[in-house]
Amino acid sequence: MTDHATPLGGRSDYAQRELNEGDLHADPLTQFQRWVDAAIAAELPEPLAAALATADAHGTPSVRMILVRGIAADGLRFYTNHESRKGQDLAVNPQAALTLWWPGIERQVRCSGPVRQLTEADSAAYFASRPRESQLGARASRQGQPTPSREVLEAALAAETAAHSEETPIDLPAFWGGYLLTPARWEFWQGRQNRLHDRFEYLPNGAAWEIRRLQP
Repeated sequence: MTDHATPLGGRSDYAQRELNEGDLHADPLTQFQRWVDAAIAAELPEPLAAALATADAHGTPSVRMILVRGIAADGLRFYTNHESRKGQDLAVNPQAALTLWWPGIERQVRCSGPVRQLTEADSAAYFASRPRESQLGARASRQGQPTPSREVLEAALAAETAAHSEETPIDLPAFWGGYLLTPARWEFWQGRQNRLHDRFEYLPNGAAWEIRRLQP
């Protein structure tokens, strides 16, 4: 975050923009979709790239960049290898936090809450929509596990490619699938001058959400 809230690409119109409670939708998911749409309209690179934070059974944190692959009423979807570090963390501590940061429009969204695995049918439907090369790569890689060389990884990919002709659908690997993060807390951040940024937090309040302004 810059001290003077001067975004990349010279889009100072966003840095000067106020964010007031009256600008926010009562539903944080709708508000999130609005900001995602604005990032897409601004032609920002990877508008759905997010930092995903998890922790293991001892509370040791880990964070990495992922892509949000679904936005729906029940939350945010992402997909990965269940045997990866994040998959192992979520198996023992099914809570996570996400942050999306769009420097070109000086906006940030944070959310956190419980995570559950998607059904095999949901994961298979998404897997089938991926490019064939990505499907083969997912089957070949044991994400996060040590490998003696790049050649070993490429050999695994070649073996998967040879095992699946162009006419053969590629099945969902048992070790790969989707997750659903259902946010229990949201924060929307708009960059402003002199570090007096606008921040608003959404907290559950019965069937609705309480919105409150936070100091920057």
